[in-house]
Amino acid sequence: MRARLATAVGGAMALVVALSACSKNTGDSGDSVDTNKPRSGAIATDPKDSLGPAAEVPGAAKGGTFYILRESKISHLDPQRVYSFAGLMGSQLYARFLTTFKDDGKGNVTLVGDLAETPGKNVNNDCKVWEFTIKEGVKFEDGRPITSKEIAYGIARSFDPDLTGGPTYLQEWLADTPQYDTKWDFKKNKTSLPPGLTTPDPRTLRFEFSKPRCDLPFAVSLPATAPLPPDKDTGVNLDNMPFSSGPYRFTKIQPGVEMVLERNPNWDPATDAVRHAYPDKFVWTLGPDQNTQTNRVLAGTGNDAAAVASGGVPSELLAKITGDPALKARMIVAATPNVFRLSINTTRVTDLSVRQAINYAIDRSSITKNLGGPYGAMPLTTLLPPTTLGYKKFDAYPAGESGDPAKAKEALGGKPVNLVLGTGDETWQQETATQVKNALEKAGFTVTVKPIPADGYLDFVKKKDNPWDIWVDSWAADWPSGASVLPVLFDGRGLKAEGNSNTSQLNSEAINAEFDRVLALDPAKQADEWSKLDEKLMKESAPAVPLYNEVVSVAHGEKAGGLFIGSIFGWPSFVNAYVKQ
Repeated sequence: MRARLATAVGGAMALVVALSACSKNTGDSGDSVDTNKPRSGAIATDPKDSLGPAAEVPGAAKGGTFYILRESKISHLDPQRVYSFAGLMGSQLYARFLTTFKDDGKGNVTLVGDLAETPGKNVNNDCKVWEFTIKEGVKFEDGRPITSKEIAYGIARSFDPDLTGGPTYLQEWLADTPQYDTKWDFKKNKTSLPPGLTTPDPRTLRFEFSKPRCDLPFAVSLPATAPLPPDKDTGVNLDNMPFSSGPYRFTKIQPGVEMVLERNPNWDPATDAVRHAYPDKFVWTLGPDQNTQTNRVLAGTGNDAAAVASGGVPSELLAKITGDPALKARMIVAATPNVFRLSINTTRVTDLSVRQAINYAIDRSSITKNLGGPYGAMPLTTLLPPTTLGYKKFDAYPAGESGDPAKAKEALGGKPVNLVLGTGDETWQQETATQVKNALEKAGFTVTVKPIPADGYLDFVKKKDNPWDIWVDSWAADWPSGASVLPVLFDGRGLKAEGNSNTSQLNSEAINAEFDRVLALDPAKQADEWSKLDEKLMKESAPAVPLYNEVVSVAHGEKAGGLFIGSIFGWPSFVNAYVKQ
């Protein structure tokens, strides 16, 4: 759902508008947040851009074990179900997709072919028919060649309603309906393919749509296009041991404790424009909280010298790190496309004035300060992140960063309101829930906090019949257009029993009609319209409270090299990671 591409620059087509982004200046010149650093995107047109091997990382060396510290297990490892930031970035180690982003870690990204030779061919120049030619020499972990048939099977299994959690762009586009699993039943058609998806030969994958889908090259960069041989499909149990097509393969998965990936001998770097396989192993150590992770990598004893604290630096340790140049050099800081909001279940909180009162009441400053201030979060009053094409800043419920309890009470008009606040059990989630509860109670609400298990958080809040009125949600656009934010989060026509990205469960005929109107426009004319629709949503429906744009600050050991914050998902990327010898 990107904007239209413009004129050629070198071997790539540049996006019409540079993407406004935020990045942290961690040099000696100061610690101010630069909100105007340009971020640019492109799609490769020269097939050479999609060839491997990836350019060598200066100073990188092969060998050693790279450690990733994380508090809880990743929601899903099955590529067709992956949709968390840790899952999206981690999956690059063991899965390959039709396309992927070449990211320099400085805000410049180029979409290239991954399993495909190029980012796709628009056969009739109408965006309705696309073909991808699969590279020669790409293989699974057991040495079998990857063909169009295994990629098509991976896409087909994403139609299975039991395999919830992943993105649904391809399923909805192929079926031409949000109720894709009712139009094509994977369980009854495992030997066939969904409508519009064909494999004319082992190296050709073809998509045919009833409507133009000009964003397909970007959509197929998501893990739903990871290949899988049918005989390796274990259904929901694929989470327990995925089958590799990437540079590493799983050799051990102990849920909640440890995951070990070792080099896949059948991965050929000559076919890969993005990934390296410098370490012999990657080991995920699960359990330690943010404080423990960060203190361990700062101390750098034993294995922790080659580790990254993926949970981020807790606010109480920021002064220690920023005050010591040696430690500060081991912290990477960058704003992300990730926007956090307080979702309001509109089927439970049906009164618009109550939802508006919640917006007036929230104290953003207490939340962002608790998350580390400019090193952790920047207050936000829009549903769209600043990285969106055509973004415009506005505040539909001006209450200052600290909220306005009096204005909230005025909106309530004396009505007593009880709210059930769901929260995950990770430390930062509980602390944020406390800040939300305190602000709402100052405005006269009665708030009951109920826990949501962290390892299943995404699944639970996406259920239509979940028992919470409000909870903290996050969303990062899969590409920087309002089309991959607002319709995904607030179009109610696709609501189902579970797996809903529209967690607010908003279903407004007027808003849905606006989505259709804007999506029918020339992509180059959509940008301003998404900003207008953002404001309309907030004023007329108030389905959520925008909270903050996430800033990631991550510490690592002195032997952990090649790390950067990914430009698309705002989480540590491991494609260049290496162990300093």
